[in-house]
Amino acid sequence: MAREEVDKRGQTVMVGKGSAYDLYLTRELQYASIARAPTSPAVVESFLAQGADVAAGVRQQLLADARRFGGLRMLDGHFMLIRQAMGLPKSRGAAAQTYLAYFVEQMKATGFVAAALQRHGIEGAAVAGPGDR
Repeated sequence: MAREEVDKRGQTVMVGKGSAYDLYLTRELQYASIARAPTSPAVVESFLAQGADVAAGVRQQLLADARRFGGLRMLDGHFMLIRQAMGLPKSRGAAAQTYLAYFVEQMKATGFVAAALQRHGIEGAAVAGPGDR
């Protein structure tokens, strides 16, 4: 099944209830229906148990589940990107904002983020480039 085949009448997409994928696909899908697993980590198990056509979620979790359950395949590419962010209260002022931006850049530049991804077995994730916002 190709990505363009997903949004068709009669197709069911399993997502984690309240996840970013749930919110996005609820807005974007015109024809396929959405089924909701109680949590994002339960998506593939619910997908298999309920006989849904497609499971949508974080690629790393889906890859791990595909290995665990077997007989599953991943579609090429992606249907959305989640741009992670950090924030702080406005009351902290410009100096805190500047420091936070510096801290994030240092964590990326020193390899800390890449090492953390590797240490935790996160596959398929990429560290944002310098200055990416």
